[in-house]
Amino acid sequence: MASLSTASIARIAASSRSTAIARTAAPRIASLALINNRIIALQRSSSSLATSKEQQAIQRIAEKRQEAFLGGGEKRIAAQHAKGKLTARERIELLLDIGSFREYDAFVEHQCVDFGMDESHITGDGVVTGYGTINGRLVYVFSQDFTAYGGSLSKMHAQKICKIMDQAVLVGAPVIGLNDSGGARIQEGVDSLAGYADIFQRNVDASGVVPQISVIMGPCAGGAVYSPALTDFTLMVRDTSYLFVTGPDVIKAVTHEEVTQEDLGGAKPHTTKSGVAHLAFDNDVEALAKVRQFVDFLPLSNRHEVPVRPTADPIDRVDPVLDTIVPADSTKAYDMKEVISRICDDGEFFEVMPDYAKNMVIGFSRLDGQTVGIIANQPLVSSGVLDINSSVKAARFVRFLDAFNIPILTFVDVPGFLPGVQQEHGGIIKHGAKLLYAYAEATTPKITVITRKAYGGAYDVMSSKHLKGDMNYSWPTGEIAVMGAKGAVEIIFRHAKDKSQAEAEYIAKFANPLPAAQRGFVDDILLPSTTRETIIRDLKMLKSKDRKPPTKKHGNIPL
Repeated sequence: MASLSTASIARIAASSRSTAIARTAAPRIASLALINNRIIALQRSSSSLATSKEQQAIQRIAEKRQEAFLGGGEKRIAAQHAKGKLTARERIELLLDIGSFREYDAFVEHQCVDFGMDESHITGDGVVTGYGTINGRLVYVFSQDFTAYGGSLSKMHAQKICKIMDQAVLVGAPVIGLNDSGGARIQEGVDSLAGYADIFQRNVDASGVVPQISVIMGPCAGGAVYSPALTDFTLMVRDTSYLFVTGPDVIKAVTHEEVTQEDLGGAKPHTTKSGVAHLAFDNDVEALAKVRQFVDFLPLSNRHEVPVRPTADPIDRVDPVLDTIVPADSTKAYDMKEVISRICDDGEFFEVMPDYAKNMVIGFSRLDGQTVGIIANQPLVSSGVLDINSSVKAARFVRFLDAFNIPILTFVDVPGFLPGVQQEHGGIIKHGAKLLYAYAEATTPKITVITRKAYGGAYDVMSSKHLKGDMNYSWPTGEIAVMGAKGAVEIIFRHAKDKSQAEAEYIAKFANPLPAAQRGFVDDILLPSTTRETIIRDLKMLKSKDRKPPTKKHGNIPL
């Protein structure tokens, strides 16, 4: 029996657009030889054992373990590679530190006897589960095996997943699911549906307790989609993964619409239109390398401290470019991502949902080595205005950060909420209130920097002092007012002959940070180049913050 090939995996890695990712994956690709060696060793040991009763038992166990390593068999493994996809075990080996994976339930098989299933048994039952480490930190993982029953979910398959989820919550460690499944195992009927519900319940129980990450690396359809939807982050692989409740055939039969799997539920529509997925990658190797980088930002659970990574970036580093980065003309745009990268450690910013609601930027970075979550309006896109999609995008992220006590750093340049019939009828009131609720409810450290515009209700919503912001700052370019000067002048001075003078008067009186500072609504007006040092000192001061929410079962966020 042939061993697993690493040649196709190397080809997938080489196809990545990032040479850094290919280099990072190289040692893990080499480590897959360990699997080959284990299979070969099992083959040799099973063939060399004698025929005593004890040795026969050992031989049977060795054969079963060998079967578990090969999943659905060599032909199906070859077919998986031909699609540009890795197997379940190869994915785990690339995701985890070399040699750290400890497998659970390798010998589990389904218990179904209907429709000929009693004559078909694949050891492991289509999913590989266990724990290991990523950069030395504990994580739990399940990886669905498409080579075994198409990765379909049975009662025992679900039981394996539930077991590692329960233990992850018990010890406090993230759960990473590598999804590649054809859906429910039809032969098992309601047992399969019960298995999904058991997983959903654990997704909810684990929410806010341990980080949950779903990586869609193949099909995920029907009821199966709701587990990734309940997790904190959903990542996809372009061209080989898709998510939808009802497939193209059903849609064609019911609505007579014709659509491909990729256009309906591929990575592009879900990262740009629906917002269901947070990130998309070119292939399995790139996706797994990015997951390793991503997990480094996250605490192991809500009981653990936010991770800190040593950095050589000085706390008091001054960046003079920030003093002139905001244009003097308030109608001109600038890139908020450049502001973020210039303030944070080593210019590193791990953006989440970069292709959805681009007028809002969210992601992770570090300040003095400590993880922070960043929410920022993006003036380059629709002037950074708040709309339905950007409000929902930011609100969910704020709630994740608060659940795990990750400090929230907000950069504000917002002209208000997007006007329009479509927005009003689409529920901008309700969806905008989600972001307001998320910020108001958050008890994690909250630091806000107004870089330019902070107009109207959007000023209140974007982590203002009134929503119990801990430290609120403005740059000298800040404009904190009910609305822009031109709009205000049209209302206040609508009968005035010289409106340009009236506009200048309004700007001098309201469209600057001084009125807010005089009322204590901003704690200080910062020279932009000193922002980094100020924020880092505040984070240290706020480390012992202990604000408890009012006693209640839970609030009623406007969903």
